[in-house]
Amino acid sequence: MNLCELCPRRCRAARFGADGTPGFCGAGDKVRLFRWGPHFGEEPPITGRRGSGCVFFSRCTMKCLYCQNSPWSWRGEGRDKSVEELAGILRSLALDDRVENWNLVSPTPYLPFIREAAAILAKDGVKLPFVWNSSGFERVETLEEYSSLCDWALFDLRYSRDATAVAASATPGYVTAARNAVKWAWARRPDRLIVRILVLPGHSDEAIENLAYLATELSNEIPVSLMSQFTPAYKALETPPFDRFVTKEEYESVVEAAADFGFENGWTQGFGAADPRLALLGENMPPDHGTVA
Repeated sequence: MNLCELCPRRCRAARFGADGTPGFCGAGDKVRLFRWGPHFGEEPPITGRRGSGCVFFSRCTMKCLYCQNSPWSWRGEGRDKSVEELAGILRSLALDDRVENWNLVSPTPYLPFIREAAAILAKDGVKLPFVWNSSGFERVETLEEYSSLCDWALFDLRYSRDATAVAASATPGYVTAARNAVKWAWARRPDRLIVRILVLPGHSDEAIENLAYLATELSNEIPVSLMSQFTPAYKALETPPFDRFVTKEEYESVVEAAADFGFENGWTQGFGAADPRLALLGENMPPDHGTVA
């Protein structure tokens, strides 16, 4: 590990080492975690019966105005952990909480450390499937190199136009990167891919365009999770149109489009899922170990 090129930004920050410089994402030379524990609100194949063992990593490769996890994704709250401590947390999730899988939420800045921790556990015979839970802003080269951490791909397709990705998430090149990540996952393990499409206020047409991409360029057999839960948060509160909820008409137009494109596998939330007490769980969630609602 020298200059960091893990995400599509390829910012080449000299992160690793005592005198390292944090990357664009803010991550440094140690793993920083905010919270970890069983999560019972993921899609059914991920949640299973015993919950998904979510590990929320601090920092993020994107800067979404509406981020609902801003305490740790933007502001970097959390605790630094050694590789051995991370291995201990994963071990406890597997053996004490008895979760179905290890769900790595925004893991990209810390992949080298996670792989080291997984190797420690593998030597002891402690194994679970890994869920790579991501915004979709990934490099295919990184996905290939760390494919051992991707038994399940839980990827977003957030935008279909780069102008929106830049305005809402300061993420140029998002569309190509995210679509290539989904394409990679579909080619590798079509039975272990779920694509999340969060309907954004004023941008339901982009959700429909991403459904069209999936149906025409890949397959309408891909399981899609159509999410209506957008809740104005953080900088979105002062940035139209992200300062409002999604309308019923916006969300239903996406659900109808999915049916028109022939998608039969997946989930809808139903309009009204944007309960602020749940959707803003990340803004209010305490750090360290504990169940995630």
